[in-house]
Amino acid sequence: MEVKTYKEEFAGKPLFIEFGRLGGQANGTCRVQYGETTVLINATMSANTKNVDYMPLMVDYEEKYYAAGKIKGSKWIKRETRPSDEAVLSGRLIDRTIRPRFDNNIRNEMQVVATVLSFDGVNDPDIPALFGASLALMTSDIPFDGPVAGVRVGRIDGKLIFNPTYKERIESEFDVVVAGTASRINMIEAGANIVSEKEMAEAIAAGFKEFQALIKFQNQIVKDLAPKKKELILANRDKDLAAVVRDFSESKLEKALYAPGKNKAEFYEGIGQTKIELMEYLKEKYKESHEMDKNLNEASVIFEEEIDRIVHRNILDSDKRPDGRKLDQLRELNSEVGVIPHTHGSGLFNRGNTQALSMLTLAAPGFEQWVETMEIDLTKKRFMHHYVFPPYSVGEVGRLGGGGRRDIGHGALAERSLKPIIPDKDNFPYTIRLVSEILSSNGSSSMASVCGSSLALMDGGVPIKSPAAGIAMGLMFDEKGEKYKILTDIQGPEDHHGDMDLKVAGTREGVTGMQMDVKIEGITVEIVEKALEQAKKARLEILDVLEKTIASPRSELSPHAPRVETVKINPAKIGMLIGPGGKVINGIIEETGAEIDIEDDGTVFVTSATPEGMKKALALIQEVTYEPKEGDEFEGTVVAIKDFGAFVEIMPGKDGMVHISEMADRRIDKVTDVLKMGQKVHVWVKAVDDASGKISLTMKRRSTVN
Repeated sequence: MEVKTYKEEFAGKPLFIEFGRLGGQANGTCRVQYGETTVLINATMSANTKNVDYMPLMVDYEEKYYAAGKIKGSKWIKRETRPSDEAVLSGRLIDRTIRPRFDNNIRNEMQVVATVLSFDGVNDPDIPALFGASLALMTSDIPFDGPVAGVRVGRIDGKLIFNPTYKERIESEFDVVVAGTASRINMIEAGANIVSEKEMAEAIAAGFKEFQALIKFQNQIVKDLAPKKKELILANRDKDLAAVVRDFSESKLEKALYAPGKNKAEFYEGIGQTKIELMEYLKEKYKESHEMDKNLNEASVIFEEEIDRIVHRNILDSDKRPDGRKLDQLRELNSEVGVIPHTHGSGLFNRGNTQALSMLTLAAPGFEQWVETMEIDLTKKRFMHHYVFPPYSVGEVGRLGGGGRRDIGHGALAERSLKPIIPDKDNFPYTIRLVSEILSSNGSSSMASVCGSSLALMDGGVPIKSPAAGIAMGLMFDEKGEKYKILTDIQGPEDHHGDMDLKVAGTREGVTGMQMDVKIEGITVEIVEKALEQAKKARLEILDVLEKTIASPRSELSPHAPRVETVKINPAKIGMLIGPGGKVINGIIEETGAEIDIEDDGTVFVTSATPEGMKKALALIQEVTYEPKEGDEFEGTVVAIKDFGAFVEIMPGKDGMVHISEMADRRIDKVTDVLKMGQKVHVWVKAVDDASGKISLTMKRRSTVN
């Protein structure tokens, strides 16, 4: 392919696209450069179909340390290994935007790989990678109903900023990524420092309008390149078989889906029994057929589509939900604190069959997590939330182990939603870790994690600004995409078969976190606004329940949590406190059992599990770093004698000089007439030289010290 390039300006920065120079074996390849951040995107599709009942799509986002001019910090491993959490989240962002634009009946394996080739430290690669993923697919022979694009939106001093720099993102009141098509929004990822629903909706609307320039730009490129799309063998439905499945199962499913008073297990048992009866019926009906297995596999897919059709129809036509709730009604709520003994704080939150147990751990500042990625220089993270989703939470058997992409994504969403309520380090100098164990799941466990974590923080006595809660909103659209109903607190078939999953978290004052995925083309700004308002109503109801359980943070930390004291020392004394090879500070730690963390500005954090250890550590630090001042009184030891006076050690490693004239109220001819080596002597500080730090002492009575 000949090399072709395209240029455009977007959000005040140059956007450069290149085809034909890099790669060439993938179905679609392009290089996207935004500022000096460069991403190579390859979209590939297998030639043959895979025998699965889903669309096999993979999206990978590859960070390369060379892109930022770095070598990986590990002493032993220098090559890139597993992706960082940040890379996983960027990959999910792209996946959630492009996935709804494929035909679900595609069975060819597809993979989109975004590789970051250069990073200028200013422009985040995720937005150009999202743009490039769409463009690579649009200009390939892979069937893709695009284009899609996205933009990041921030706000500083009331002014909206598109694709803000990293520095601007730190100063911004929110960080919103919005993506979609020419007419709809299909993906939102947001964190905010407690802003109103109205402000959030305005930012989303502005972002939608802004990225339309990228949609137009892609269409121009596609028109110029004129790619030809492949004709794929799609998984289609046997209309006769679909009619048989519908006739047999419709009334049975109506009964199973809308049986009153059933819990989750009984609910799915009823659906499962209907499916068993259907399969037995079909085995008998098609017992002479050579395609028995194929018919049964297809019937299983049709059965799920029938559930989808029934759930949509009943909600759209009569506001009828499977569990009988109103469209804006929450499931039963309850919460507890202090449920697990010998912890620093615990919270249990239940919403229907969804249950999250959140556990708080407090530790010394030295337990902060070190973070190193391609984008981020080695830095520290003092607040962490981790999400754990074991298979038993949904009644299944499965492998346990490190968190997968879903766990990382849900944990990050809850962490982002909680971060604005966490006290700053100056007021609460602890490292804070929350772990949300999902013990039972039936819809929106990530938002249950926010609720359980708020309870655990307050139970542990962490002085949070206010509790936060979260809720998942759903949506049902008709086939024409015109009529719709917004659902509060989706679960079960509404979650699985619904058209939108919108999670909104926040406090009573406003939104702190938000995430949206869709299975359709997308939604309008008007729907976003309505869903946010409906979510606010639900969030306030949940906060009422949380605050009835515990109204505010406990006045005291858990007796099992360590205590942290902060002292300030002269930065020039840091070396003295550490000592040669860490000898002094390690000696204090060994003697007291305390943890000691020192910052460059002279702030010293002392963490101890016992009052005795704390008291002793503080005393030793004061002793080592103490700076004598005029008038201070000491019992010292003579360590050197000179003709003009004597040097007296007033504290370990610190001495001062007593001039011969300061040894008595009478005239002294020789120092040795008064003092000898090793003698204990009472002295006062007469003066301290600010420049040299030298200390002048006197043995005369304190009243004579000027």
